[in-house]
Amino acid sequence: MFATPLRQPSSMSQSQKERSEMDGQDKPYQYEITDHGYGKDAVKVLHVSRKGPVHNIQEFEVGTHLKLYSKKDYYQGNNSDIVATDSQKNTVYLLAKKHGIESPEKFALLLAKHFINRYSHVEEAHVHVEAYPWQRVCQEETKAGTNGQATSQGSCNFSSIDNRSLHNHAFIFTPTAQHYSDVVVRRTDPKQTVISGIKGLRVLKTTQSSFVNFVNDEFRSLPDQYDRIFSTVVDCSWEYSDTENVDFSRAWQTVKNIILRNFAGDPQVGVSSPSVQHTLYLSERQVLDVLPQVSVISMTMPNKHYFNFDTKPFQKIAPGDNNEVFIPVDKPHGTIYAQLARKNINAHL
Repeated sequence: MFATPLRQPSSMSQSQKERSEMDGQDKPYQYEITDHGYGKDAVKVLHVSRKGPVHNIQEFEVGTHLKLYSKKDYYQGNNSDIVATDSQKNTVYLLAKKHGIESPEKFALLLAKHFINRYSHVEEAHVHVEAYPWQRVCQEETKAGTNGQATSQGSCNFSSIDNRSLHNHAFIFTPTAQHYSDVVVRRTDPKQTVISGIKGLRVLKTTQSSFVNFVNDEFRSLPDQYDRIFSTVVDCSWEYSDTENVDFSRAWQTVKNIILRNFAGDPQVGVSSPSVQHTLYLSERQVLDVLPQVSVISMTMPNKHYFNFDTKPFQKIAPGDNNEVFIPVDKPHGTIYAQLARKNINAHL
């Protein structure tokens, strides 16, 4: 899914204005195309870096969209300016071969700049990249005992790469969260738009979440929740004001860790959450504190409810209170979101 940056008025050269006016000779005077574009979506590419015995992989799903100065393909059916979507697909593979793949952001920048520099009639290039979450297999996972059975050493923690012995060329799919990026390069704008994001980060904690003292009127049925299960699926995106010397992969991991830390707190003690709103805000604020290159961050946290199963009518079968069995309820759900920006910053989120 492409992010939708704010559309800025185009400042075209005189020749570009003339070309734009000429391609609309046959357009009905009472109508005007106010936005347009085309591209190739869902281009899947796997890149394997084979430098010695240790291999690295990146698997991406890429979308490339172009906006042309001319609209004659729409008004007149004239395709002479169209860079075919099949050619855009080939470009993804050829640039991956020529330059390699490091991160979604860098690959998206490479593609977008290529289209702008290669084709003078392209006004804007928008590239969306989603990374597939592969991690290295622990070498301990592949060790076997004397009887050919796996040993007990295989209980690796795949949420961290610290203090683990990693396999040189075997990987495991770990869909904890998805890393994606949107890059927009406009010929008339010297600064490109670079957006990074986290999608599908599902978390849950069983205590230290409350929700009390909210509006109490004739429409309210929900009692105060002094201790509840807190679960959400975090979607988060942020825009860079400065992309020079940014380690995009490290920055993405930093944002993810900040979200988890504000949600969970210390492993032994935890952290109190008086509302989803407050937890969301603390995460966004810390990202802006820690990453000065980030100008604005947006986050959505839908409530994934777990309601207590009422055992009161079944005291003969299950006597006492119930605080162990819950009913997962996906719909309807509350949705909490906010965007936090540095002051006097124009952003495209």
